[in-house]
Amino acid sequence: MSGPHIAPADASHLGEWAALRAALWPDGSLEEHWEEAAAMLAQDHAIAFIAHDEHGRAIAFAEASLRHDYVNGCDTSPVCFLEGIFVQPAARRAGLAVALVDQVRLWGQGMGCTEMASDADIANVESHAFHAAIGFAETERVVYFRKLIG
Repeated sequence: MSGPHIAPADASHLGEWAALRAALWPDGSLEEHWEEAAAMLAQDHAIAFIAHDEHGRAIAFAEASLRHDYVNGCDTSPVCFLEGIFVQPAARRAGLAVALVDQVRLWGQGMGCTEMASDADIANVESHAFHAAIGFAETERVVYFRKLIG
């Protein structure tokens, strides 16, 4: 194998996939990430892609789902929604994230989608720049509020 290899995730990837998820979303435990990844595999409206380096080490992933509810800034349904993407720091700036997003796009097209969407925390300017660089257009900014009533 030469260079990174991207493939759809399956049960054999759960351990390394969970570890990559934990690197992106550190608030969850490794066990929680494992369970969420396993649940995603059981769905027909979601997919994940895992990238391995030339030595077979998992270095990146992207997750996507079909969203049938309203997706901010979109006009159609379903929408191919990029739920998360992560590339190990040592593997960044080599086009791997773009290749992962392209795999998600192709999956979404195959599922009948004509639009792709994503989101990022309002303070995550690095993610905003990444999305803009690969062709996403910002549609709106939202601040969520909560009030306890009980």
